[in-house]
Amino acid sequence: MAEIIDGKKLAQKIRAKLKIQCDELKEKGIKPKLAVIMVGDDKASQVYVRNKSKACDEIGIEFEEFILKSEIKQKELIDLIEKLNKDNTINGILLQSPIPSHLDINEAFRTIDPKKDVDGFNPVNVGKLCLNQDTFVSCTPYGIMKMFEEYNIDLTGKNVTILGRSNIVGKPLIQCCLNKNATVTVCHSKTKDLKQCTKNADIVIAAIGKSKFVTSDMIKDGAVIIDVGINRGEDGKLTGDVDFENVSKKASFITPVPGGVGPMTIAMLMNNVIKSCLI
Repeated sequence: MAEIIDGKKLAQKIRAKLKIQCDELKEKGIKPKLAVIMVGDDKASQVYVRNKSKACDEIGIEFEEFILKSEIKQKELIDLIEKLNKDNTINGILLQSPIPSHLDINEAFRTIDPKKDVDGFNPVNVGKLCLNQDTFVSCTPYGIMKMFEEYNIDLTGKNVTILGRSNIVGKPLIQCCLNKNATVTVCHSKTKDLKQCTKNADIVIAAIGKSKFVTSDMIKDGAVIIDVGINRGEDGKLTGDVDFENVSKKASFITPVPGGVGPMTIAMLMNNVIKSCLI
């Protein structure tokens, strides 16, 4: 039976340390502050933003939310980002995705000052990650790397298979794993023999958004399984991309859903906000 990687417990430990750092910064006259921009009224985004606000409150980070109407023009969004870039009281800027399709999210990410880019999506920070330089790392991949560290899972020489190639999770994860000397395979909708890729993997990271997609016959005995997926079933319950019940009998380590990667994503965002005060 696999050992459970408890993301909730680890996130609490990280947040407790960040609170101490935040208090120390305030003693020096530095008040960490995060600005979050949300365009429209996407219900899932509202929940995520609320959770980020609660985490900021717990640690002592000031939080300001900018809610824009879904029909806004691109120029209004860019103007707001540029205004926040110039505001010396704001350390971190986060644009909550998704945003309406008529807006260019890539231009928005390019506009965020790399020193305030706590989500790690500005091309400057993406490039630094590729060069293995100190930078802001996208929060979900960063959280996964912290889990490996906490549970002493060494990636050196390991075969890592990532399911999904999104800009938010899959692509930065490739680089994070390469930087730890893993051999990385990336699978996506056009991959021909996906099962063969997962069967050969020492570590499988699933981030595709398909409920219980990874089954026990797709992994080898003793594999480490990281489940990034959050899917809501017809019964209203949350499930991951992995068939937890059966895969956990075969894996050596596994993350649950909920309580695995999710809490770590927010913890690493908070970490990046504190880091932004030190740049």
